[in-house]
Amino acid sequence: MKMSFRWYGDNDPVSLEYIRQIPGMKGIVSAIYDIPVGEAWPFERIMELKGKIEKAGLELTVIESVPVHEDIKLGKPTRERYIENYLTTLRNLSKAGVKVVCYNFMPVFDWTRSNLAHELSDGSTTLIYEEKVIQRMDPLRGELQLPGWDTSYEAGELKSLFAEYSKMDEEKLWENLEYFIKKIIPVAEEEEIRMAIHPDDPPWSIFGLPRIITNQENLDRLLQIVDSPSNGLCLCTGSLGASPQNHVPSMLRYFGQKGRVHFVHARNVKLVGERSFEESAHPSEYGSIDMYEVVRALREFNYEGPIRPDHGRMIWGETGKPGYGLYDRALGAVYLNGIWEAVTKERDRFLNS
Repeated sequence: MKMSFRWYGDNDPVSLEYIRQIPGMKGIVSAIYDIPVGEAWPFERIMELKGKIEKAGLELTVIESVPVHEDIKLGKPTRERYIENYLTTLRNLSKAGVKVVCYNFMPVFDWTRSNLAHELSDGSTTLIYEEKVIQRMDPLRGELQLPGWDTSYEAGELKSLFAEYSKMDEEKLWENLEYFIKKIIPVAEEEEIRMAIHPDDPPWSIFGLPRIITNQENLDRLLQIVDSPSNGLCLCTGSLGASPQNHVPSMLRYFGQKGRVHFVHARNVKLVGERSFEESAHPSEYGSIDMYEVVRALREFNYEGPIRPDHGRMIWGETGKPGYGLYDRALGAVYLNGIWEAVTKERDRFLNS
């Protein structure tokens, strides 16, 4: 596996210089953040980003993400223009040598939490999701301000989006996703790009909005829309693991053997109630996911793709973008690399015995 780290560009308080100093760090997961959603990414801007990363001694391993415009998710006539722009971006990324693209199909909101700075017993702070708190929130009254979704919506725009999605059920969203997939995967095949859809986070509907990338059955359904190596997954352990019905190591083995795991987000979560969880330190003992089994599953199908320590607590007095500080994610990267070395040597010892 290729250890990588999320970097939010020049405005990220975590510099490429610091990321490079993490033992075993090879790649960077990033994007171009100032281009409006739905517009094509110019080749020159992609090369500028790639050049900065390579100058720092790292590799641009994944683009996360090329956002999908809401008109595509809603199936509006204007989706054709946005899909053409998306295809232009894929072609430019391929020309620049970028071959893994992560995206999601979550209506309106990206990852959602009820608190960005919940204090744990050790004094660190973390992201949490409390179902009872979320149920009392009303995004239309400005009660939800999180870094995982586009806060540039004006109140009127958000209200209009909610009104449009009120007419949509899960099957209609599936229909629109299928249309999108059938348009982009042939081009991804031509360009040798591996598309990696991110699961919904959390993996259930919120605020009355449908969500469909939530479990093994639905991931299977997605892959069957176009049966192609270019149509794959970003297997996020924390997103899927937030539901006790999802056994993450088994899902990794199942989809890994099919060759459809193109990117991995490694994050631990501690389940603390019905549809409620807190993000924990990466080691298994602190959360509800067996991270040893996660890495062992990756080793079993010889995963060679990118992986990144996903989200992190704020520790040692660090401040910055919630979930994306340096210290705890660096600890997570080293922990994951340690397990990888151990399971690799155990396998090699067994094969040579």
